[in-house]
Amino acid sequence: MTAVEKLKEIIDNSNNIVFFGGAGVSTESGIPDFRSVDGLYNQKYDYPPETILSHTFYRRNPSEFFRFYQDKMLCLTAKPNAAHKKLAQWEQEGKLKAVITQNIDGLHQAAGSKRVLELHGSVLRNYCERCGKFFDAEYMLHADGVPKCDDCGGTVKPDVVLYEEGLNNQTLSDSISFISNADVLIIGGTSLVVYPAAGLIDYYKGNKLVLVNKTSTARDSVADLVVQGSIGEIFSQL
Repeated sequence: MTAVEKLKEIIDNSNNIVFFGGAGVSTESGIPDFRSVDGLYNQKYDYPPETILSHTFYRRNPSEFFRFYQDKMLCLTAKPNAAHKKLAQWEQEGKLKAVITQNIDGLHQAAGSKRVLELHGSVLRNYCERCGKFFDAEYMLHADGVPKCDDCGGTVKPDVVLYEEGLNNQTLSDSISFISNADVLIIGGTSLVVYPAAGLIDYYKGNKLVLVNKTSTARDSVADLVVQGSIGEIFSQL
């Protein structure tokens, strides 16, 4: 029996699945994973992505932050891929209880998933830091320089968790609850190196821990099933 066949059997026999996903789920929709740094960054930016996407940098150098943000983080033409669609289907069938994601692109919701816990926030939500007014992603994309509120002139900040910022406590506790109660935990498209998110899988108590990733991860040795390859291709076979 192949790994994909084993995965299919696990899914067919469960109605309490939780999916935990990272950047690899979105790269197949054309959204760049800024961890796999390409030459472009080095040509266009004086700082590594991790530095630019930090709270300190955002405060100190907002114009450079937003230049990078508009250029690299707002991929508004991206469409859900086979993995997003399959997860939404499982939720509709009552098999999947929640999607927990480190991604900020809103593609799970675009595919039809209802219960999505966004650990790192979303580029689709942006708020004025002064008056709290909401702005959509298009507003941010077309802003000239640092986005300003059209009501009060305050800076509009994306509702994304920057480096040095804490995760939302409610999202975190909901994620822990879903993971600790799951029958099957599928982890996809993440190398499990970003904490505190990666530490969430320690709350899983079951014996059906599945890792789906293009490359090996730090947790392969403790997984009950490892499926290597493109998550979109693998999920489209299920």
